[in-house]
Amino acid sequence: MVLHELISYEMLRLIWWLLLGILLTGFAVMDGFDLGTGMLLPFVGKTDLERRVVINAVGPVWEGNQVWLILGGGAIFAAWPQLYAVSFSGFYLAMFAILAALILRPVAFKFRGKNESARWRTTWDWALFIGGLVPALICGVAMGNVLQGVPFRLEPDMQIHYTGSFFGLLNPFALLTGLVSVAMLVMHGASWLQLKTEGEVHERARRFGGIAAIATAVLFVLAGLLLYKFVEGYKITSAIVADGPSNPLLKTVAHQPGAWFTNYFANPLLYLVPLLGIGGAVLAWLAMAARKALLALLASGLSVAGIVLSVGVSMFPFILPSSVDPRASLTVWDSSSSHLTLFIMLVCVIIFLPIILAYTSWVYSVMRGKVDAREIEQGSGHAY
Repeated sequence: MVLHELISYEMLRLIWWLLLGILLTGFAVMDGFDLGTGMLLPFVGKTDLERRVVINAVGPVWEGNQVWLILGGGAIFAAWPQLYAVSFSGFYLAMFAILAALILRPVAFKFRGKNESARWRTTWDWALFIGGLVPALICGVAMGNVLQGVPFRLEPDMQIHYTGSFFGLLNPFALLTGLVSVAMLVMHGASWLQLKTEGEVHERARRFGGIAAIATAVLFVLAGLLLYKFVEGYKITSAIVADGPSNPLLKTVAHQPGAWFTNYFANPLLYLVPLLGIGGAVLAWLAMAARKALLALLASGLSVAGIVLSVGVSMFPFILPSSVDPRASLTVWDSSSSHLTLFIMLVCVIIFLPIILAYTSWVYSVMRGKVDAREIEQGSGHAY
């Protein structure tokens, strides 16, 4: 027996769908509080010293947190090449805006302290705000469009034709999901600042975080209701071949009202996933009000995970439906890399993911504790 045949093609596809969800959730949870902190920076820090406290709260970890974005992008490229091709070409301008904002963040972190001018530093503070807001908003808008279906079709030779536009992405439902994304990351960033800071910064973060937590729960419920009532989902109407060739055109797909809730109806335990998103936000609000900083951070992280994972649970086995040619929709079963490629990548993940987790845990352990404003004033112990 060839080694990679120890795990069936069907099982490898399912494993990689789960891993993709874990990596994207890891990015949302780990880098999410960095983005949220950036969005909060101009509002929770009223003086230069307070803003330096905010920046140093994420200073030791923000670069490492972006590893999850690289891992997620790499997983899409290697495990789901058709998904990578359609999303990165169809959403080109949106992806460019996200990358430009993410590039702006390290520049702002590094350049802010190079000049004592208040105008100079304020400019870079707002650059950090933009660097947090744009990725959060656009990623949420992208999820809203994915749930509605993306306007692309495939030729028999798998050539991609994308017929949408950047401004077409800015439809009402997608903007609502964008607001869900912004609110949940502001909540997550505020919970991190509540854990890492003291004094006025701590109190302002707690107040903004409580508002964001309630907004997250309300907007997420509203998006779910609109998804059920007004957004048609997709359903495979032909026989499903879980270990067949990676050719999406071999199946038939139909629009169906409420199709994105079929998995929940079939297995009610799956309702725990979106309930985690709602309950985590409510618990984060209560924990912030009770000044339980660590509990608030854990709850907000669970809320972010629940919201992100609920999209995958709703859509399974679809990963990118097509609104103009439903047959071309990409699913877990017909858009992956080869059996051998998935197996080799799984071996790499088994080796390197524990190393990344161990290193990340070590960094957080070493950098634990609150940011001390007095040490910043004395110029010791902090990078920014």
